[in-house]
Amino acid sequence: MKVLKANCFMLLLSDEGDNIYASDATDAARSLDAAFSPAISASIPWAAVLGNHDQESALSREGVMKHIVTLKHTLSQLNPAGIDLIDGYGNYNLEVHGVEGSGFENKSVLNLYFLDSGDYSKVPSISGYDWIKPSQQLWFQRTSLELQRAYMSKPEAQKAPAPGLVYFHIPLPEFTNVVDSSNYTGVKQETICSASVNSGFFTTLVEAGDVKAVFNGHDHVNDFCGEYTGIQLCYAGGFGYHAYGKAGWARRARVVVATLEKTDEVSWGPLKSIKTWKRLDDQNLSTIDVQVLWSNNTPGGT
Repeated sequence: MKVLKANCFMLLLSDEGDNIYASDATDAARSLDAAFSPAISASIPWAAVLGNHDQESALSREGVMKHIVTLKHTLSQLNPAGIDLIDGYGNYNLEVHGVEGSGFENKSVLNLYFLDSGDYSKVPSISGYDWIKPSQQLWFQRTSLELQRAYMSKPEAQKAPAPGLVYFHIPLPEFTNVVDSSNYTGVKQETICSASVNSGFFTTLVEAGDVKAVFNGHDHVNDFCGEYTGIQLCYAGGFGYHAYGKAGWARRARVVVATLEKTDEVSWGPLKSIKTWKRLDDQNLSTIDVQVLWSNNTPGGT
């Protein structure tokens, strides 16, 4: 676990994994260095998860993540400290604490969960893509419960959990429910390529009670975001030029901004809102599809 402090926290999401593409990455380490160089050169803290293609070059999935955690300014972690048995690589959480000097400086007002959704099924009788395993779900449940207890305890005990955001590559099957409801912003231009089995992770997220949004990549020309059973399910949007896109459809990255509540002219409180939009790589660097993902003024807010 690592701790960040800010009164406004911005996340720029690209493809949520698939940091390198095997056919173009003969030197995996060098390609990873190049992929993250904009954030590194700008001294911006950054974090990464693995996609289903990252291991198809010269490094294994473990090797890719071990290289990522050595890079400058990264907040990425190989796996949770003290946890010996967990599937995948790059399962970790980050805590965003309140402003120094406020009553929330030692409390996490925003929790970020990162998981490895794997690549392809290792079960012979199950074809297709991989999924979040029971060991990862157990780690998430325990971590979420610990963070909720801390946030809802003195000092500055809160009545509801701090919001949580979850990041991994392969979309959950429940993304289909968002499309079926037509309650979303953005576009669906290709099949939702989830695992062929439902691991139950979405139910785990709903039961936890703190997660407000899930962000995935994988399907490069889907960029929609919509609510299902109290959780926003969002695609990051295809950003990199190393893989497929769609002619005439600008590459894009999803931006997520979390803002703290200002209690008076000089003091800051807990989280006020989480907003998102997409930034296009077009001539005007256009901003489109602004959405409020969560607000403490709406039911279920803190």
